[in-house]
Amino acid sequence: MNRLKEKYLNEVIPSLMSKHNYKSIMQAPKLEKIVINMGVGDATTNSKLLDAAVADLTKISGQKPVITKAKKSIAGFKVREGQPIGCKVTLRGDNMYNFMDKLISISLPQVRDFRGVSPKAFDGRGNYTMGIKEQLIFSEINYDEIVKVRGMDIVFVTTAKSNEEAFDLLNGLGIPFRK
Repeated sequence: MNRLKEKYLNEVIPSLMSKHNYKSIMQAPKLEKIVINMGVGDATTNSKLLDAAVADLTKISGQKPVITKAKKSIAGFKVREGQPIGCKVTLRGDNMYNFMDKLISISLPQVRDFRGVSPKAFDGRGNYTMGIKEQLIFSEINYDEIVKVRGMDIVFVTTAKSNEEAFDLLNGLGIPFRK
């Protein structure tokens, strides 16, 4: 069993139940999935960049990403509807806990001048989004092999009803929020 999942079951649930006065364990919010999204705007001119992004995301998440396509045509960005413009991967279960553990304990502490992630990035429905400026913070990525430095969005989708519940859940799981 994963270290983070054990922590959730043995420490986080009891603390959430006492803080929010839940009557049942099933009321306690849980982490549903983690979605990692990488936008590749340059893919409009060079399709090789999209392949490189897919390879990087596969190494980081341990799962094959899905290529996302443009929903609308935007002339200003030279994008046509249906054109591939990025990739994303949805992690659930053990993969999700393994990735989160790796993110918290290995990758985030490697960020220069890291003081914690913003506690303001909740969406009102209990989901949290954080942006990462470069994929180099992950140990799986070799600096010499990358085609272009790119960032990504990591979305933590929870079953929490409010931002406060989601904050308590993610804080309990060990996400380093800024004080």
